[in-house]
Amino acid sequence: MNSVTQIDCLIDDLIEKNAAFACWFQSSSDSPQLIAGSAGDIIFPQSIQQLSQVRGFVFAPFKISRNVPVIVLQPAIHLKGYSQIQAFDPDTLDETPFHQETKKPCISTDFQDYLICVNHAIEQIHAARFSKVIVSRRICKEKKHESLGSLFLGMREKNPGVFVFVVNLPRAGLWMGATPELLFRSDGRHAQTVSLAATQPRRPDGQYCWFTKEIEEQAFVSRYTVDVLHRFGFSSYQTKGPQDLETATVAHLKTSFFFSGEPIEDRLGEFVEQLCPTPAVCGLPKAEAGQFINDFEPHDRRYYTGFLGPWRLEKSGTDVYVNLRSMEIEDTQYVLYTGGGITARSNPEQEWEETSQKSRTLLNAIEALQEQV
Repeated sequence: MNSVTQIDCLIDDLIEKNAAFACWFQSSSDSPQLIAGSAGDIIFPQSIQQLSQVRGFVFAPFKISRNVPVIVLQPAIHLKGYSQIQAFDPDTLDETPFHQETKKPCISTDFQDYLICVNHAIEQIHAARFSKVIVSRRICKEKKHESLGSLFLGMREKNPGVFVFVVNLPRAGLWMGATPELLFRSDGRHAQTVSLAATQPRRPDGQYCWFTKEIEEQAFVSRYTVDVLHRFGFSSYQTKGPQDLETATVAHLKTSFFFSGEPIEDRLGEFVEQLCPTPAVCGLPKAEAGQFINDFEPHDRRYYTGFLGPWRLEKSGTDVYVNLRSMEIEDTQYVLYTGGGITARSNPEQEWEETSQKSRTLLNAIEALQEQV
């Protein structure tokens, strides 16, 4: 049995045991990492700012609430690379698996309901309530008897160069995804964040033409990022972009910001709290856009458009990503979340199509595996 197959089986075993764990591939690495622990290894910070005092794997929601908290799985067991992970025996976890509440099955967002929400957002933008808002929807896909460990590895194979993860935690449940959007990275000395927005189908020739609506959408996020940097006293930083970022199915516009990590080393939680939710997943101004999402999106996003990743783990530092191209995995179905940025120039039917294109990241991996079963 090769190492990939062994990791496949290990993940299935951890899920079967309902153990608390996270397994991921960082965007720049072909080597997986895994954190696992027991109930005593999990903490629930009351705010993002409190993350300055902790280390582990963080899983944070779009909006913190009593039922949807920030979760940190501390590194009781932290394994790096195929050889360490395949040698791990999940029976060494010394406590009973956490209890997961049973939820009512979700339903997919209806086409007309989505268009009504987008049209209402455009009306609010024309009325100067806000300048941009992200409207998301859910797609439910039947779950059969496929191996979730195989699905995780298949997603990595189909989505190189992005952050691919599977996470199972109390209060959150089981999530999997392949997100291209870096939120924040720091090794203590050097730090980076990214402004990512605008979407179009991936082109075989790699030649993209971006229209005014898409350029404006990405510029909103870049301007907000600059404001946050200035708020923390960064008068100098380097930028790269806007440039094309290709994923397996779509392309985006990305601008990278590079700056010193030292001035904020003791304030990482505070800094990330200011960054998120970014205008790429919420809108601008954030308060007004967030209120619209709360009032008019018919579902709770939970951890979709929050953030996740290793937080101050040894020398690898902090490398957290926005929770995009992700899904919550229930007993009988996959619940995919996908959204698009709405501006004054948005076309509702085109926004529906864009969210459909984004969902192919997950659906392609699921369907390819289900065909083999």
